Amino acid sequence: MITVVGTGTGAPLPGDVLTGAELVVGGRRHLEAVRLPAAAERVVLGPLAPALDTIAAYVAKERPVVVLASGDPGFFGIARVLAERFGAESLDVRPGVSSVATAFARAGLTWDDAVVVSAHGRDARTAVRVCRAHPKVAVLTGPGTGPAELGAALARADADRVLVVASALGSAGERVERVTPAEAAARDWGAAVNVVLCLKGSAVAGAARTVAGPERGPASWALPEDAFAHRDSMITKFEVRALALARLGPRLGDLVWDVGAGSGSVAVECARLGAAVTAVEKTADGVARIRDNAAAHGVDVHVVHGTAPDVLSELDAPDAVFVGGGGRELPAVVTACALRARRTVVVAMAALDRVPAARAALTDAGFDCDGVLLQSSRLAPLPGDVTRLAAANPVFLLWGVRSPVDGKGVAQ
Repeated sequence: MITVVGTGTGAPLPGDVLTGAELVVGGRRHLEAVRLPAAAERVVLGPLAPALDTIAAYVAKERPVVVLASGDPGFFGIARVLAERFGAESLDVRPGVSSVATAFARAGLTWDDAVVVSAHGRDARTAVRVCRAHPKVAVLTGPGTGPAELGAALARADADRVLVVASALGSAGERVERVTPAEAAARDWGAAVNVVLCLKGSAVAGAARTVAGPERGPASWALPEDAFAHRDSMITKFEVRALALARLGPRLGDLVWDVGAGSGSVAVECARLGAAVTAVEKTADGVARIRDNAAAHGVDVHVVHGTAPDVLSELDAPDAVFVGGGGRELPAVVTACALRARRTVVVAMAALDRVPAARAALTDAGFDCDGVLLQSSRLAPLPGDVTRLAAANPVFLLWGVRSPVDGKGVAQ
């Protein structure tokens, strides 16, 4: 049997947990904080593979093993690795208080409505995007993906957030500090950081929850045009938006660009589906309209006032891009987007003669291309309680999907 014990956030270690242990495995600080049996072998956790092999040798001889872990070993912890190697039935897991629960407790906040994301040993991109899209996020940090890196990325996106940096939780040197993203980016935080809470506003919980985690996704999408403020019907129609959303696939942890955003209807819909979104718009009144539409739907959209493709090089690389404008510059805009997009580019065009150049821009960047001409007719009332079909202007929707084996388009 392998006894896995959570420790390190202030809770005392159960007095009998080490009794009879012949092998004790853990981080150096965990091992130094306890009195080990005199005859027990001690293994300091570094690379996992050698430690797992040592544990396997003891398990094969039915000799008792204790693994000391941080907080709750079953929450982004070592219990997963041990269960995969030795089977869940071989584990006796005794959880401590996780660093996430401790950090929220120190901040005086509930966290059943929080999103938890790990940046420990992972690319920080997903954590940053989740922080941009949600009002209450806990980020488990690691070397190179700590408060400074998180703060710098959020500051670039003008994210209205406060960071609560929790360090050395449960120790005499515990620190819990509230800083802006810019302040976090300017500091060297050292190696003691446990978790960073990223909060919008007061982040106080609203009504009682039934399901933990982020808010449930929207019950509908491809909203009608009158759900958005727009100018002279200059808005991506809901039929086009429905297929564009299906091809973009916006989801939690993604970053989507809406280039030539106009009213921002595509940007807002992507944000409603959980993605972080940057909308690029060249007109001042369009920028204001996008912000108003985002606020009306309760989502965060980072709006960039500028002309594509010029401003695109300054933005973080996206997973997916929607191009809804461009005029004569369309081929250059699509090319710039294709060189940065990690997964998909979708282009909507009313002018059929622009399709070949846009398609060439996508295929030249290594995308597999497809498209469709959308021609829809909506029900429209006539006098006498009868109904006719009113044709909408046709739109060509072109999309490119990057091949999984293609290494292009992942620039930062």
